[in-house]
Amino acid sequence: MLLPVLKTFQETPVGYRLAMHTNYFLDLYESGFRNFVGIHLSGADLRNRILVDVDLRHANLTGIQLGRSFLTKANFACAQLNWADFSFAKLSASHLNDSDLTKANLRGTFLVNADLSHAKLSGANLSYANLSKACLRNANLCGANLYGANLRGADLSGTNLAWAHMGSARLSGAAIEKTRLDDVNLEGAWLNGIDLSGTDLRGVNLREAKLNGAKLDGADLTMANLERATLREASLVDCNLSSCNLSGAVLWHAQLNGADLSRANLSGANLAEACLDRATVEGTEFTQAVLPSSARQYLLEAVRGTTHWTQRPAQETLAESEFIDHHLSDTW
Repeated sequence: MLLPVLKTFQETPVGYRLAMHTNYFLDLYESGFRNFVGIHLSGADLRNRILVDVDLRHANLTGIQLGRSFLTKANFACAQLNWADFSFAKLSASHLNDSDLTKANLRGTFLVNADLSHAKLSGANLSYANLSKACLRNANLCGANLYGANLRGADLSGTNLAWAHMGSARLSGAAIEKTRLDDVNLEGAWLNGIDLSGTDLRGVNLREAKLNGAKLDGADLTMANLERATLREASLVDCNLSSCNLSGAVLWHAQLNGADLSRANLSGANLAEACLDRATVEGTEFTQAVLPSSARQYLLEAVRGTTHWTQRPAQETLAESEFIDHHLSDTW
């Protein structure tokens, strides 16, 4: 019964396809039809549906409700999806490239291996979304909520993450090259082993972040907040850490060769077995820090000035630190 209708729909130019009733759309899909390029389904309620392999390229889907739907391998390329609700939907291996997802709700959405390159996601809610190995190259996530999101192995090259909330997000193995990170919130984020060499991280909140084995050579972390962050065996060669808050941070066995630690706060930090060769320590705060005995002589000669944090002579705070030969505890 639907065959004449299907043929007519297939032959209609994309630009002339009008709004489609939700039930009619579902009838077509159930009959085996998959090509819905350019249709209008704005505001449609399609929650808890199975719409695998559906082709909705260039469709107008503003405000559509697809929460908890199965949309594996669906194609939403270039679709209008602003204010759409994809919460807890399954979108693995789906195509959302060049789509407009401004203010969309993708909370808890399964987007493993999904293509979101060049997508507009500013202000979108991606909290607790699984974006493992997803492609987000050149996507705009300005001001997006990515709290607790899984971004392990994701491609974030050229992505705009300015003002994004990425607290407790998992980013280990993610590709971050030419990524914009202005004022991004990475508090408690997992960044173990990530390569952020040369990245501009000025003023970024990395409080309690996990950066074990991370590579931050030449990165600019001026005035960044790394309070109680863990950077075991991290490489920070020639890194700019001036005026950075590293109080209570774990920098065991970290490479800080040539790093700029001027006016930084290292009070209570653990730098056991760290390398501080050529580090700049003008006005650095060392109160109750654990320091490698190998750096004692260098620091006694190099530490000068007044600390930025407590306005005390830096040498006075150094006298209140502890020099040890080996890392004494794994509880730091």
